[in-house]
Amino acid sequence: MLVSSHLQTQPSCVDSSKPEIDYDVVIVGGGIVGATLACGLKDSGLKVTIIESQPPEAAIGRRQAYALTLQTGRILKQIGVWDEILAKITTFYQISLSDSDYPNVVKFLPQDLGTNELGYVGEHGVLLSAMYDFLEHCPNVSWQCPAILKTVNYYSDFVEIEIEKEGNSQRFCSRIVVAADGAKSQLREEAEIKTHGWKYWQSCIAMTIKTEKFHQNVAFERFWPSGPMGVLPLPGNRCQVVWTAPHAEAQALKELEETEFLKLLEYRTGGLLGKLELLSDRYVYPVQLMQSDRYIQHRLALVGDAAHCCHPVGGQGLNMGIRDAGALVEVLKTADHNQEDIGQEKILKRYENWRQKENLIVLGLTDFLDRSFSGDWIPKVKIRRLGLGILKKVKVLRYLALRLMTGLIGRAPKIAL
Repeated sequence: MLVSSHLQTQPSCVDSSKPEIDYDVVIVGGGIVGATLACGLKDSGLKVTIIESQPPEAAIGRRQAYALTLQTGRILKQIGVWDEILAKITTFYQISLSDSDYPNVVKFLPQDLGTNELGYVGEHGVLLSAMYDFLEHCPNVSWQCPAILKTVNYYSDFVEIEIEKEGNSQRFCSRIVVAADGAKSQLREEAEIKTHGWKYWQSCIAMTIKTEKFHQNVAFERFWPSGPMGVLPLPGNRCQVVWTAPHAEAQALKELEETEFLKLLEYRTGGLLGKLELLSDRYVYPVQLMQSDRYIQHRLALVGDAAHCCHPVGGQGLNMGIRDAGALVEVLKTADHNQEDIGQEKILKRYENWRQKENLIVLGLTDFLDRSFSGDWIPKVKIRRLGLGILKKVKVLRYLALRLMTGLIGRAPKIAL
């Protein structure tokens, strides 16, 4: 994909310097975050199109599951997609936090927060299918799919976009383009927006398992010297496991004979789930922390992994992206309602000021957890186990920790209120 990020003086797709605007918002990337943004703009009066390189069935077919926070549930409910999603995912009522096989386990319960539940676990296909079905009934949203983004030129009053679809080149103009195209965002790179962060010494092994014992709607986070392990409950006596380990160890775990791997996994889960069965391949991917220096530029906004990436401990990544989408929906709808130009940098700065700082807090928290609860240096082990003991005894600390984990700290988009 070739993207021209500098501000152009003359448009190339039209003769007039003020062309007819085909769309108000062009979203590059039809994944969960991009689809959430489109769903949120359904009643905005803004004309939206989504550019997605994969056919819908390929995008939906990704085998992955996510922890969803209470705030995410509220955002999706206000958008109008939550009821269909909730019936097909798991609600969990307890979070169990432990340090390897140390017996002092911290159990977070709804009464610690004053809510009826603590979160949810949803599979990728369930979430995206519901959003795609919803968008079929949104007359102001259209698709360019499958399509390849070729060029983007930014002008003072509009953005000119060229795509290749079904072997043909198409051009159209928009008031703003949104990068929802992932951690390797070409829109971000060609706009020369720099990022800061680092790649961890760890990779994650993700898989779906069938459990002998019922998971009891409990989400587990077990910390081991090699890294954290998350076990998320799914419908039908299934769980999603995200096992973090140093790169070489993660690759070895992927290649380990299945029977031996399951024995080790049963030990790592403390036998709480009984005998285990693999239902999917073991998928290995590296993890990184990344924060973009800017979330916006003239007529460009970054959302989700295009703007930031975090360690998977605590399952915050997708939730941050959905909150980005909710915040951008509010900023764009409010600006358009006030007859402001939604693509102007001063308007988009409202979104950046809102989300960049809040995301930085989550990035710092996940990094702190991974570094604090990885490794077997004796003083560090003693300190973290002391911390778990304090957390177990002091209710106000559990309350504050849950506020962070459930996304209830920080400014909520109006669509979530």
